[in-house]
Amino acid sequence: MKIVIEGAGQVGSHLAKMLSSEANDITVIDSDESRLNKLAMTANVVTLAGKVSSIKMLKTAGVGKADLFIAVNPASSQDVNVVSALLAKKLGCPKVCARINDEEDLSYENKYLFTEMGIDMMFYPEKIAAAEIAELLKRTASMDSMDFAHGKLQMAVFRLEEDSPLIDMKLAEFAAVFASEDRQFRVVAVSRDNDTIMPKPDFKFHYHDLVFIITKREGLDPIMTFLGKSNIEVDKVMILGASQIGEILARTLSKQVDSIKVIDYDRQKCLEVSERTDDNVIVVNGDGRNSDFLLEENIRDFDAFVAVTGNDEANILACVVAKKFGVARTVAQVENIEYIKLAEDMGVDAVINKKLITAGKIFKMTLSNKVRFVKYMGGTSAEVLEYIVAPGSKITSAPLKDLNFPDNAVVGGIVRGNESMIAVGDTKIEAYDRVAVFALPDAVKDVDRLFK
Repeated sequence: MKIVIEGAGQVGSHLAKMLSSEANDITVIDSDESRLNKLAMTANVVTLAGKVSSIKMLKTAGVGKADLFIAVNPASSQDVNVVSALLAKKLGCPKVCARINDEEDLSYENKYLFTEMGIDMMFYPEKIAAAEIAELLKRTASMDSMDFAHGKLQMAVFRLEEDSPLIDMKLAEFAAVFASEDRQFRVVAVSRDNDTIMPKPDFKFHYHDLVFIITKREGLDPIMTFLGKSNIEVDKVMILGASQIGEILARTLSKQVDSIKVIDYDRQKCLEVSERTDDNVIVVNGDGRNSDFLLEENIRDFDAFVAVTGNDEANILACVVAKKFGVARTVAQVENIEYIKLAEDMGVDAVINKKLITAGKIFKMTLSNKVRFVKYMGGTSAEVLEYIVAPGSKITSAPLKDLNFPDNAVVGGIVRGNESMIAVGDTKIEAYDRVAVFALPDAVKDVDRLFK
């Protein structure tokens, strides 16, 4: 697939690296040569420097022959992304998407207008990240989670602490504990020391493993009870950072929790956020990196602490301090992917990376039209995909055990009408099933072919 990316900022560079590793032909255009030079050192891409919304530049990049155009210019005003995407569509590119930074553009009426003009997808990474954090605060027992088919199947991610009953237990023994529960769950993967493992029955769990479990709706509570996990009722949230994510999160949470306190050292930002948020949002001007200041702001009284400043180190350390003060749930925004495991190892309960969240939405456009969504789960390089099965696709031709399914992928579960089921070797997938798949990057294309 030939892909042209406009913008070599954090999101654009990550997409370029990810998509080039999938054997795609990638061209990246940007007005900043230093960003392009940095990208060219780490990714197999063609780089072009110049005005990104120039018709001449777009033609030079070959958008007319491209399969996908992604406009992710990181400039403060992202109108250029919309203009570039519209031009790319007029020049002949069949699929175009654009990054925006204005929530108004995502209203139903405006989104329809942009679709009519030719933009296939618009995305606002900061809004996506805020929504993800809000969901994490609803389900505090796991490090990450997601629903399939409105919750008929659920995936949860658990870190094994030193008191976990799973430590030194084999997968077969874990399954035997719930033998009478009629296959309500399946361990689809374990992340250990930067490796993602698709476990076999004799696999033994270790301390600090990150365990990915897919369950039926009714299967999650028994697993959480066995693991000694429980959801925390979050009524009071402290947010460090009056950033775009911080403001959107405060507005979102104001409808689901009792009180929110936003802290930022920039007085002007504080005034603006205070004016744009509800009465149950208190905005305080101060240095949230200072532990004495956090104590003065009664951090011990809060159920959750979320750090979304533009500084990864500050976000991680602030969450560590909040944890030390007894805050039950901490979430940090971390943009440097190499810092994600560091943050988790330091005790941060959940880590948000808007590049990974955005990448999943865009990566979906490179796959067949039968995949409903793609998500990158924290703590692993693997992807979670949900497919709607097309009649006559290869995946329906035989039971899973006879399909030569890729080794680095696993079908976790299936939703058929109102019924959900955990997949096993004898399972035969049928047309119109909704199927949850967990796959490492090198297996995604092979999985996708089975669903075409």
